[in-house]
Amino acid sequence: MADEPLGTGRADSASPASTVCRFGAAPLRIEDVAALARRDCMAELSDDPAFRARIQRGADYLDRMLQDHGHIYGVTTGYGDSCTVGVPRELVAELPHHLFTYHGCGLGRYLDPAETRAALAARLASLVRGMSGVSLPLLQGLATLLRHDVLPLIPAEGSVGASGDLTPLSYVAAVLCGEREVLHAGRVQPAAEALAAIGMAPLRLRPKEGLAIMNGTAVMTGLACLAWQRADYLCRLATRLTAFNVLVADGNAHHFDQVLFDAKPHPGQSRIAARLRADLDSAQPPRNQQRLQDRYSLRCAPHVIGVLEDTLPFLRQLIEVELNSANDNPLIDPEEERLLHGGHFYGGHIALAMDTLKNTVANVADLLDRQLALIVDARYNHGLPANLSAATGPRASINHGLKALQISVSAWTAEALKQTMPASVFSRSTECHNQDKVSMGTIAARDCLRVIELTEQVVAAMLVAARQGLALRQRAGMNAQLGATLAAMYEDLGSCIALVEEDRALDRELRHLLVEIRRERWELYVGH
Repeated sequence: MADEPLGTGRADSASPASTVCRFGAAPLRIEDVAALARRDCMAELSDDPAFRARIQRGADYLDRMLQDHGHIYGVTTGYGDSCTVGVPRELVAELPHHLFTYHGCGLGRYLDPAETRAALAARLASLVRGMSGVSLPLLQGLATLLRHDVLPLIPAEGSVGASGDLTPLSYVAAVLCGEREVLHAGRVQPAAEALAAIGMAPLRLRPKEGLAIMNGTAVMTGLACLAWQRADYLCRLATRLTAFNVLVADGNAHHFDQVLFDAKPHPGQSRIAARLRADLDSAQPPRNQQRLQDRYSLRCAPHVIGVLEDTLPFLRQLIEVELNSANDNPLIDPEEERLLHGGHFYGGHIALAMDTLKNTVANVADLLDRQLALIVDARYNHGLPANLSAATGPRASINHGLKALQISVSAWTAEALKQTMPASVFSRSTECHNQDKVSMGTIAARDCLRVIELTEQVVAAMLVAARQGLALRQRAGMNAQLGATLAAMYEDLGSCIALVEEDRALDRELRHLLVEIRRERWELYVGH
């Protein structure tokens, strides 16, 4: 294979926990998808008779339509612009196989295990709505892949986001039929071999089932769920780091006064300020008489991080509506027995969510980058050594502290900012102008995840800087008291990050910190 299938997504566990996520019952939340992606819960189909009857009614109605008048888009016709091409009755059964076969042209990296599980979960969440005309065995097949961790190798590139994620999802359809390759039990193997190992017979897709699997927004939506959760944690972690950096820079806690933020009461912005007040343990902090006002990267931190905090609830709504929607075409109303042609495969809401999220997250990376620039610079860090070097004595001259780390942070931040060009405005007319307006939602989701990855790298570096800077501020004498929550986290950082006195490579420590960030090691602002 040209690309490595194993990525660096959120931490995977060897086997799923006993917690069950039941598809076909209550709507899924972002947290459910994230838990499935981490293997913290097991996928099961609802055993509610009403749910199963609804699924069966949709499949039965499709069969009757095919029998009665035999003219159904994507069943007795070609796909997309080829909808005017009639398919003879004797070839109808082969059509779904051709759909996933000719879409086997994806390239780029493979989705990592967590991303793949999220995509499978999102497709199953859509199909259990009962408006896609699929059978119970298909739903059970998707749940089985999740339960046994049989993961299709899904190329990340090749989707324009309408008609949905056709090319990436073709790899899901193919695997259900025993074709192409999967990651299972720690190795890449033929799908047929993996299915046999778990006792699952390959499916023979019924009419429309290939279209139902592929013609939807599952990949972009699954990725969006993961992006949202990681961004939510970054929002809280950036706030905690800001509190550390205020102390390191000998800054002014009064910039976060409640009355001040009551005067401009954006809810998320106000929450960030409240968290900083709690961290800095100063309801009525004294004014720093040397500097009435800190630089913007400290003073305006609630205004920067607060944009992300205020955006997250809105983006959650967009993502969760998409997650729990029927988003293929055509749809089947099993109650009124109607066939409905539309465009629900269009991923515009996910594209907006991801373009917005990557912008707000990149701004947080830039904020932290600017904070680091202040605290490493002896001209602005109010009495600390240049580059936060902890070396003393004769060897101080050959030690450089966090000089190179700041350069790396600048590089990661610059790349994150470069990635903020909105993908959703780059619609391309394709497929003989049938798909003449497309969402680019999947590209937006991939871009967003890259921005989040880069920001997590910035945060990892800032954790090193916080541990280093606070130690040096304590050495120089602190004008503020270290509150209990900050003290506890500072102690924990000290247990995994040694003080940089003699120059040393930091890459292993940074990679370890990235794992801990993605595991959400530090519990932050519970109840705030």
